[in-house]
Amino acid sequence: MFQDWINFYFMMGSAGAGLIGLLFVVVTLTSSFDRSQASRGINYFMSPTALHFGSVLSISAVAMAPGLPDWATALIFGFIAVVGLAIAVRSCVGIRTMRSAPEPPDWSDFWTYGCAPAAIYLGLCAASGAVWARAAWAPYAMAALVLVLLLLGIRNSWDLVTWIVPRRPGDAQ
Repeated sequence: MFQDWINFYFMMGSAGAGLIGLLFVVVTLTSSFDRSQASRGINYFMSPTALHFGSVLSISAVAMAPGLPDWATALIFGFIAVVGLAIAVRSCVGIRTMRSAPEPPDWSDFWTYGCAPAAIYLGLCAASGAVWARAAWAPYAMAALVLVLLLLGIRNSWDLVTWIVPRRPGDAQ
């Protein structure tokens, strides 16, 4: 079903892998933060963003795998989507509970780190079902959702960096 999409998924997978590597650089920026503050940020912001890039990489690898039957492809896509949905819901709940923190998250964080990824992963669940049913629109839906997930991950990574860098303790203000 995805044999005509090899170049697309090669580009998406490569981008996802490269951006995971760059997130490791971002994590080093938090080395001088208070441990509890960094832990909250990693749990609800950094790790989910890395998971989104990992999802893009994994979906791309599965789509490019030669000879994988459609039912197996759909099953793996569905598993990735369910795990991503669970992490996105966890982020929604965690970010909501942080509203009373000394430095609460921005109002947009709930939407961009929680709700938007949850909606994308719900779409991936539906598209996985379409792959299982061999619907003609399934490859297009998967491609669109993977691209949107990658772009959202880029947006969230940029947001993390622009929040972390000015707040690093010990840096000249």
